[in-house]
Amino acid sequence: MKRIIRTGMCLAICAQMTSAAGFPMDAMAYESGTVINGATVQGKITFTGTVPEPKTFELRRYYDREYCATLSDGKGHRLLKEVNVGQDGGLRDVVVIIEGVEKGKPFTVTDAEVEASLCQFMPFVTVVSDKRRVTVFNRDPVSHDIQGYAYNQSGVDIVLHRPALHVSGTTDMVQLVKGRKVFTMQCGMHPYMQNWGYAIDNPYYAVTGPNGTFTIGDLPVGTYRIKAWHPTLGTQEREITVKPQEALMVDFLFEASQPVK
Repeated sequence: MKRIIRTGMCLAICAQMTSAAGFPMDAMAYESGTVINGATVQGKITFTGTVPEPKTFELRRYYDREYCATLSDGKGHRLLKEVNVGQDGGLRDVVVIIEGVEKGKPFTVTDAEVEASLCQFMPFVTVVSDKRRVTVFNRDPVSHDIQGYAYNQSGVDIVLHRPALHVSGTTDMVQLVKGRKVFTMQCGMHPYMQNWGYAIDNPYYAVTGPNGTFTIGDLPVGTYRIKAWHPTLGTQEREITVKPQEALMVDFLFEASQPVK
């Protein structure tokens, strides 16, 4: 059986700091088990309207300007493109999470890996958790000042600081205290180097690629909340109910009618 759900909202009311604070983490720890007749949730995240312009950084103001100019605009600037939209409107770098799942398929926690290459962090968006280590590899011949923060509307905590990241890189356990779910990492020497993470507590999640699509399978029968989070465009969410072996289609539409503050 297949059902289709579509939802959308104006980004003006999806401010990042507010959305990160709206729903607390589940009190019960996730339990791995066997899923029988599980459902599949899939869909597409679409962006409509004018894509925000990239942030511009004047290279001469920062360290290692000659090396970091490898990816410049040819006019002495580095550009940070925070919203990436495909030709068909698919929105990249959206973390899709299904919340409220207390028991389901095995949850294998693997390290999050971020690579510093040509003075940029790759990938731009990843997932993190208190049980997931973050490894940052430095592929550049220059050092980086790694600063990691966890935040929501109530405040900000620095959760990672490596002031001189050399080729050997670093592996750290990121502790997202106070129930905060948003993690951001930047370089203090090269501010155009930014990476974002969202905290997960179960295996029912996906990160959209260039076409904006996602698929999350083996979901136990029940009622949950599905959330679509983008680091600069904010959050959309809704309640879903899945039946045995159901294929549920859930689409989200982000619309940029005015800048998010």
